[in-house]
Amino acid sequence: MTRESMPYGDGPCAYVIHENDAWLEPLRREFEKQDIPYKEWFLDRGVLDLAAVPPAGVFYNRMSASSHTRDHRYGAEYASAVLAWLARHGRRVVNGERALQLEISKVAQYEALAQFGIPTPDTIAVVGKENIALAAGRLGFPLILKHNRGGKGLGVRLFLSPAALAEHLASADFAEPVDGITLVQRYIKAPAPFITRVEFVGGRFLYALRVDTSQGFELCPADACQVDAVTMGIACPADAPSDKFRILPEFEHPLLPRWQAFLGANEVEVVGVEFIVDEADRPYTYDINTNTNYNSDAEARDGRHGMATVASYLGALLEKMSAEALAGC
Repeated sequence: MTRESMPYGDGPCAYVIHENDAWLEPLRREFEKQDIPYKEWFLDRGVLDLAAVPPAGVFYNRMSASSHTRDHRYGAEYASAVLAWLARHGRRVVNGERALQLEISKVAQYEALAQFGIPTPDTIAVVGKENIALAAGRLGFPLILKHNRGGKGLGVRLFLSPAALAEHLASADFAEPVDGITLVQRYIKAPAPFITRVEFVGGRFLYALRVDTSQGFELCPADACQVDAVTMGIACPADAPSDKFRILPEFEHPLLPRWQAFLGANEVEVVGVEFIVDEADRPYTYDINTNTNYNSDAEARDGRHGMATVASYLGALLEKMSAEALAGC
């Protein structure tokens, strides 16, 4: 393995585009265990020569919507440029340009999900803090504020009344989203304190993870973090206490075909889809995460392993590419 800031090197191998070393460690172990050649492109900053030709290989994009919170302010924008460059040269990319667009915009997610009849919570997108109270009045309480470009539960807060919202907006606690778009969203009250995260690899269902949300339902992919009971809690599949996470032995749901159709149409291959069910048993998909992480304790109990499956999938794509190259000689 070698790590490169950009983007040259011998191929063919699996190239992983990312900006968080800690999140990549489980995938590194699987690459090495399965003897899959790989390199890392750590894209926080650098130089992209558009006249250059990318190396041969399979490229896996794991750029995160929350990259700016780790002092990688333009990581997503840089990755977008790299993905466009790879697409122009016909390289095989897992979670390419469209996946990144969905990763960094919940508005884009919700509009794309709606095209497949997948319900999402009622949401109003707002630019300008002065417009939030007006949008809240149209939507009604209780409601949630969250950042359009999220990750780590950025900006997620629950408000039960106009007075509580007004107090927050006037305080130093209000944080402007990095893209300027705040989402005012209807709060979905679940009859039981859990959400479900449905994992897909290669666009195919892997397993469903039930997450204890007694302290909130917003799911953070890998940073161990928690907020007080007034806000929405944050549960983290990679690091949080394992008793909060349980892989369901079996999972059938009417939305499974729609989720898979949505993923296929948007060329999203590796993803965690999060949904919650309200008191009337209506499901609402409220987030998709294209740089999904997995809880090792829950997987050890169950026997299915997300990163092992991802590594195998990338390895199979790499073998197929090599076989096709040899057949063309």
